[in-house]
Amino acid sequence: MRQGQQLLLPANPLFIWGSLLAALLLNMLQNMGLWGRAAWVPDVLALVLVFWSVHQPLRVGIGVAFVFGLCMDVHQSGLLGVHAMAYAVLSFLAIAIHRRLLWFSVPLQAAQVLPLFIVCQCIVLVAQMLGGGVFPGFSLFLAPIIESLLWPVVSVLLLVPQRRAPDPDANRPL
Repeated sequence: MRQGQQLLLPANPLFIWGSLLAALLLNMLQNMGLWGRAAWVPDVLALVLVFWSVHQPLRVGIGVAFVFGLCMDVHQSGLLGVHAMAYAVLSFLAIAIHRRLLWFSVPLQAAQVLPLFIVCQCIVLVAQMLGGGVFPGFSLFLAPIIESLLWPVVSVLLLVPQRRAPDPDANRPL
């Protein structure tokens, strides 16, 4: 823990699962929205999965990412297992770097999760191309950049319930 960093309360499991379900619903709404399945649209579910895989790796792991990926595959009615495989790899990579990542400030964390989002996007792209899809264009690589730019916003929003009020007293110094 860095000096000056605020001590956090334990994460509420209901909040974790609620945020994951909300991200899944937001992804589904984005796919049905005005821009449809545009290549540049950020994957909010991948962003929230990486966040919880970094902050709560014992609760949100590879299996959870796989199940949410299957839900996205069923929703998009594409190749079954494309998002499941991409999210599982994404979660594995996030868990692999979670101890190191938490030592950095939030903007530096955003720079370090960018390669994870690029890998996820490349896995989806390669799997869809092998399945007979067409190349959507280079705007596809805007999505990981947007996702990493959204990292500070998601970090602030998802850590709000865990923040302690700074009211130390003689009996409770923390």
